[in-house]
Amino acid sequence: MRVIAGTARSLPLKAPEGMETRPTTDRIKETLFNMLHWEIPGAVFVDLFSGSGGIGIEALSRGAKKAYFVDNSPKAIKCIQQNLAFTKLENRAIVIRQDASLALSSIREENVDIVFMDPPYIGGHEVRALDVLKAQPYVTSDTLIIVEAALHTDFSWTQDMGFLVEREKVYKTNKHVMIRRAADG
Repeated sequence: MRVIAGTARSLPLKAPEGMETRPTTDRIKETLFNMLHWEIPGAVFVDLFSGSGGIGIEALSRGAKKAYFVDNSPKAIKCIQQNLAFTKLENRAIVIRQDASLALSSIREENVDIVFMDPPYIGGHEVRALDVLKAQPYVTSDTLIIVEAALHTDFSWTQDMGFLVEREKVYKTNKHVMIRRAADG
């Protein structure tokens, strides 16, 4: 696992020990950031269920103004802090050790540009996170929310929360679902 592009290009990243996390592969990360290319520079980026912090670090490396890293695992937090120090990106990072849904209420930004979440595939964590996000003033119709999910995961329920699925990018074993708040939501 490495940083694909930007100021920290090619630097290797550590992953938390154990089977608690599923780091996004370099190939999928590269595809994701190719789709986000124009939205990253100057962005405020939130990386929920951060694991190694690889997604948020990639965003910072590519020019995001600030990134929040949220995970409730002590191993993950230690790994994120080590990766941020190694890539020399810690001065634009805020690391929060807390449940993702609780942490979302503590973010104090006027606007958040991108929220990325890679929750455990079982347990409805994305439902709880979106339920909190819908009430946050920093989430507007311009905020892009990306959920990494299992292939079979249905997102038709997001409309009832005031969100619209803008796009789904399907890979062999999972997918990225891109969601925005409905303009009148």
